[in-house]
Amino acid sequence: MRRVQSGFTLIEIMIVVGIIAILAAIAVPSYSDYVTRGRVVEGTAGLADARVKLEQYFQDNRKYPTACVTSAAPGATEVKLQELQNFDLTCALTDTTYTVKATGKAAMAGFEYSIDQNNAKSSTFSGTGASKGWTAASPNNCWVIRKGALC
Repeated sequence: MRRVQSGFTLIEIMIVVGIIAILAAIAVPSYSDYVTRGRVVEGTAGLADARVKLEQYFQDNRKYPTACVTSAAPGATEVKLQELQNFDLTCALTDTTYTVKATGKAAMAGFEYSIDQNNAKSSTFSGTGASKGWTAASPNNCWVIRKGALC
């Protein structure tokens, strides 16, 4: 009586492992870029929201507020900005001008976006961490939302 063998040979298993490694080498960087692009939206949305609040304050008071706050309740001459998970929002204010910056933190360190009272947008990247491979547009007048300086 002859015995029939079943199972996989070592060569077959090594071929499957090789195919999985190739797929992972392609998929992991693509997924990382996808996640980074999703986090960028948080920063740019926070800036857009801050711009609306500052312009509403200006329409009511004919000058910009004296300060921006993120955690406390705003006073009569302050505007409350959103608290973001991946970005810190900061303001530089005068009576007639403002600049709001979203600076990346944690996984988004190296990213910085800004907007001012003239709706002038800019993007800055340190080239380290998640911002490696990201470059600002030329001229730098928009928020870059993906690699290749695409706005």
